[in-house]
Amino acid sequence: MIKLSVIIPTYNEEMYLEKALRSVRFADEIIVVDSMSTDKTVAMAEKYNCKVLHRKFDNFSNQKNHALQYATGEWVLFIDADERIPNPLQQEILAAMASGKHAGYKLNFPHFYMNRFLYHHSDSVTRLVIREKCHFEGSVHEKLIVDGTISKLENPVLHFTYKGLQHYISKKDSYAWFQAEQMLKKGKKATYFHLAFKPFYRFFSSYVLRGGFRDGVPGLTVATINAYGVFSRYVKLMLLERGIR
Repeated sequence: MIKLSVIIPTYNEEMYLEKALRSVRFADEIIVVDSMSTDKTVAMAEKYNCKVLHRKFDNFSNQKNHALQYATGEWVLFIDADERIPNPLQQEILAAMASGKHAGYKLNFPHFYMNRFLYHHSDSVTRLVIREKCHFEGSVHEKLIVDGTISKLENPVLHFTYKGLQHYISKKDSYAWFQAEQMLKKGKKATYFHLAFKPFYRFFSSYVLRGGFRDGVPGLTVATINAYGVFSRYVKLMLLERGIR
């Protein structure tokens, strides 16, 4: 029988982890790779008999590649603590694994914001893969490399990204610092062109090209904050170039 391993990276996720764990109980094993949480995240994982790995965070790719070494299933599903796998998607995942048609599958992630799912502001990300045919690359935007064909599943993941406006903006700022530091290490430079054009294009892509305007005020808000995140990244890169933080 084909086995499925679920890998969940965590850091202080006690408020969200339990529901994620409940949603993947259909898997044969659950691996939680924890970045030294200071709350009850690890206790929650142990309560659900997860295999818990402790690893200081350096980047997302290394964290997930580390967990892959401990997975025993032929297939691996990657999720975050604020994501849920509803029953229709569970059945679709099991059917995809059994079919043997592809080496990996993309899952659909509509964003959750202002108490609603934004189905016109969603991402398709490869998350279900054959273990021996995958690895992660990249330190800023980790990319799952799959040796083989990739298809897409239809039923969406429930992704509860919104935890309050302040949290959302703080998350963008925190991630922008990380991105800026990685860009600086690669010798990239921030220009006024980046400050003006890049945020504008992110807003235009999110709100117009991807149909975010169909999601009303929440769609407009998400597009605006995403544009701010891009602007913040290049401002921070400029600061780091000048030795200021």
